[in-house]
Amino acid sequence: QVQLQESGPGLVKPSQTLSLTCTVSGGSITTTYYYWNWVRQPPGKGLEWMGAISASGRTYYTPSLKSRSSISRDTSKNQFTLQLGSVTPEDTAVYYCARVFLADRTETITIASLTSILTRRQGGSWGQGTQVTVSP
Repeated sequence: QVQLQESGPGLVKPSQTLSLTCTVSGGSITTTYYYWNWVRQPPGKGLEWMGAISASGRTYYTPSLKSRSSISRDTSKNQFTLQLGSVTPEDTAVYYCARVFLADRTETITIASLTSILTRRQGGSWGQGTQVTVSP
């Protein structure tokens, strides 16, 4: 059974870059048709899909965060990483990594599908989440 574990700093200062790592066990991040995602939930708000990296290493981002986000992976460590630049207090949230099985589709449909599945928590395997606070 796959397990995902987020790690990273709990406190980040405004304007800095947030870096989070998801360590995966019980399954390879290169297995075909699996997408490895980052999702966050600000206090008092719903889940927001941020982006994903596919089994082949292709990346996808939600448009509103694309200019500040970067997702990468280290296949030797079976990890994938989120970097979010120029953070503000509005980036304070619980950050989750999650795995979703999805057949190959166009980029637009992939983004829409991942957004729908993960913001409604309608499937996938999730990490427990990690709190990140952006504060001076």
